[in-house]
Amino acid sequence: MGLLEVSVTDIKPPAPELGPMPDGLSPQQVVRRHILGSIVQSEGSYVESLKRVLQDYRNPLMEMEPKALSARKCQVVFFRVKEILHCHSMFQIALSSRVAEWDSTEKIGDLFVASFSKSVVLDVYSDYVNNFTNAMSIIKKACLTKPAFLEFLKRRQVCSPDRVTLYGLMVKPIQRFPQFILLLQDMLKNTPRGHPDRLSLQLALTELETLAEKLNEQKRLADQVAEIQQLTKSVSDRSSLNKLLTSGQRQLLLCETLTETVYGDRGQLIKSKERRVFLLSDMLVCANINFKGQLEISSLVPLGPKYVVKWNTALPQVQVMEVGQEGSSYDKDNVLIQHAGAKKASAAGQAQNKVYLGPPRLFQELQDLQKDLAVVEQITLLVSTLHGTYQNLNMTVAQDWCLALQRLMRVKEEEIHSANKCRLRLLLPGKPDKSGRPISFMVVFITPNPLSKISWVNRLHLAKIGLREENQPGWLCPDEDKKSKAPFWCPILACCIPAFSSRGLSLQLGALIHSPVSCPLLGFSAVSTSLPQGYLWVGGGQEGAGGQVEIFSLNRPAPRTVKSFPLVAPVLCMEYIPEPEEEESRDGDKKCSAADASAGVHPTICLGLQDGSILVYSSVDTGTQCLATCRSPGLQPVLCLRHSPFHLFAGLQDGTLAAYPGTSGGVPWDLESPPVCLTVGPGPVRTLLSLEDTVWASCGPRVTVLDATSLQTQQSFEAHQDAAVSVTHMVKAGSGVWMAFSSGSSIRLFHTETLEHLQEINIATRTTFLLPGQKHLCVTSLLICQGLLWVGTDQGVIVLLPVPRLEGIPKITGKGMVSLNGHCGPVAFLAVASSILAPDILRSDQEEAEGPQAEEDKPDSQAHEPAPVPASHVGRELTRKKGILLQYRLRSTAHLPGPLLSVRDPEPSDGSALEHSEEDGSIYEMADDPDVWVRSRPCARDAHRKEICSVAIISGGQGYRNFGGAPGGSGKPALCGETDSALLIWQVPLTL
Repeated sequence: MGLLEVSVTDIKPPAPELGPMPDGLSPQQVVRRHILGSIVQSEGSYVESLKRVLQDYRNPLMEMEPKALSARKCQVVFFRVKEILHCHSMFQIALSSRVAEWDSTEKIGDLFVASFSKSVVLDVYSDYVNNFTNAMSIIKKACLTKPAFLEFLKRRQVCSPDRVTLYGLMVKPIQRFPQFILLLQDMLKNTPRGHPDRLSLQLALTELETLAEKLNEQKRLADQVAEIQQLTKSVSDRSSLNKLLTSGQRQLLLCETLTETVYGDRGQLIKSKERRVFLLSDMLVCANINFKGQLEISSLVPLGPKYVVKWNTALPQVQVMEVGQEGSSYDKDNVLIQHAGAKKASAAGQAQNKVYLGPPRLFQELQDLQKDLAVVEQITLLVSTLHGTYQNLNMTVAQDWCLALQRLMRVKEEEIHSANKCRLRLLLPGKPDKSGRPISFMVVFITPNPLSKISWVNRLHLAKIGLREENQPGWLCPDEDKKSKAPFWCPILACCIPAFSSRGLSLQLGALIHSPVSCPLLGFSAVSTSLPQGYLWVGGGQEGAGGQVEIFSLNRPAPRTVKSFPLVAPVLCMEYIPEPEEEESRDGDKKCSAADASAGVHPTICLGLQDGSILVYSSVDTGTQCLATCRSPGLQPVLCLRHSPFHLFAGLQDGTLAAYPGTSGGVPWDLESPPVCLTVGPGPVRTLLSLEDTVWASCGPRVTVLDATSLQTQQSFEAHQDAAVSVTHMVKAGSGVWMAFSSGSSIRLFHTETLEHLQEINIATRTTFLLPGQKHLCVTSLLICQGLLWVGTDQGVIVLLPVPRLEGIPKITGKGMVSLNGHCGPVAFLAVASSILAPDILRSDQEEAEGPQAEEDKPDSQAHEPAPVPASHVGRELTRKKGILLQYRLRSTAHLPGPLLSVRDPEPSDGSALEHSEEDGSIYEMADDPDVWVRSRPCARDAHRKEICSVAIISGGQGYRNFGGAPGGSGKPALCGETDSALLIWQVPLTL
């Protein structure tokens, strides 16, 4: 292994100690001292734990006679603990000298870089992590077969001061780097710009994040192998499943313990049982779990269960069924749905082809409300025939009763919907019946929480796409051993769509942006399988032939063109400008009231054209209303557009940067008055980058950094030594900016604060095996998204490089991957589409208001058709139920069946009330008096829960090409000819 056995003397080095705090420290310096104290203290306790593993467990076991554990097994169990202890003892010695001189130097980042960037650290930790599962299984076996060993473990645990088990001590190395990362992030937050320790802290963070990522990935692979081995043991050697599992071709994408539930024909729960469900790259396996073994052992070491396979199905045949989809997704006549575990399919179920699952109480209540509504509607008809006029018996009151009942029905539907959040219903193929008709059977699993359900639906969907020819394989990892196939988290090519095909002209692609939709009109599962909701605006054109914008909708299973319109000149660039945050308006700290927001700025899309026009469009769904236009100074072509909170910046052909100030009206930028013009250089301003408080503009090889508010030049620097080369692309991640150039195949990394050149990567070395003999390669597009740097080249090849996600330096540390799907010509652009899943989708049943569904056994949603409700305002509650908090968010009712109902507050007589629009996420709370409605702020702001982002990456270029030798890829992507403009869309697994 290239590791030398080094004897470390037992003379203890002085423990690191901070001296008394000097006077006159800034608050940040005080916090930094405290964080240093935490680092010292946690490192001390970690080293102590490692020593305990050796002194209290390994050494006594080695010396014990008769042996409770053979010497060979001891070596396997405690493999590499000594070397890890050695690394950290050395780190501790260096740390104590730093601590001693802290008040004069205040530097610690470089010590972390020096200690943990050595390859030996990665090697010993990798060995330890990869061996961990194996070590635990040896301990587990010994506990079951050797009473002396079990007795020894118990005795050691009882004698230890903190009662930590051997497992508890041995899991610490796996948790060590995440702890370091949190401490360093805190330290970085409290280190001001310009501080001598700042760059080294950022580099240290990068170093540790990379190390932690590699170890995580290795641990994940080791766990995956262990799970598959455990599953294989449960299958007889001669079965076909055993051959499939042992072939080594399969990756385990997801496995989790879910509860399978079986319902009777009236929806009553018959039984429920825990199952282990495995999603492999091409099959789904469900197993019974047998926990055999003593419980006392499981407190000392986690016992893996034994599995008995119940069924397995090839992935393409598995269908996720949301309630309400029954009628549409398969051919009713030929399929008989049978319930797993139920004796026979009920006649009623067959007749309606709808299956009501789950406790029937909620459905019963909903049906009662429907019946009551029918009665009240008849009463209303009778009331309308009254001859007299009565204050409390007239049409207004009767209609109010109807509205209140309809409101109660919608609340009931919400409850049913929320109960469906943790229910995974799968339709699987069964054996055909006597007449040869295929029978499908339904399996219903309850997931631990809504996140888990989303995760299963998303992974099932992507695994199916991953089986298509063009994704087998979709990516290659250059010069790695053949074992490391591209991991599942790779982006998966979802579709290829032609652009501008309707015009019949071969127009050049210019730019693309994604305009997200504010409220997803989606069912629960569709959210987790579909592309990010919204519209893609694709712009382009041809010299002399004018320009064109085409709008694609991503709100259907397959993207489709919904609109296109011509322009006078080709589109060169686009910028999407979201609506300003509600918290503070443009002119400082003044809070925007809801009225300002509704009258104020909607999201807009800015287009820059070849003839110098700048066009601003409103981005509301497919409406393409042009809000403003202007011509650039000197009618110079607009090469790039960027916005900051205060300006819209346009980079022009003649080296000018035009800055249009923001306004407070309906159009975000004042295009009427002449812009502020700044000369950046003699050549074209090719690219702009907007950072927190600065804007970077490139002209030739120089980059100029301007203050985003005052527009004063702060500094400028040469990004390339060759005067003939221009900076063409800039993307930011963490504390660095990656740049690409007009010639050469290299990309370079610069620090955002010191502007230092930190790294250079040659892309050509990554693509040689795909394009043999191709010497000259040029980078034509760059994008950073979710820890991946996408690089598009002039040969149509796309390269993916891993970069750290945290606020460190985005250095490239891995080999990266090359896509086997690309374009026939240069990659014109790479863009990202993302939409955030509505946070109320993730609220689990316990977090829902303690309403009637709290005591329910999570009932399923129902496939009924609600009556169309002509609601025009919120009716008063009929029944006086106290204290129900109704999570009444129209955002989430939008995906219930039936028409979208816009419910409004009762208007006060002066008419000054705020009407709320459909996207408004307010909460209505019922006060004790049902006549009083209290309107409170949306709680989405204070949801501390991590948002889930649905992400797709779009590349644009000429034609589609599969570099893997598949002629024209598979059936789907061959839609695009070699000369047509084509968009490739990759879906990225949801990060959960």
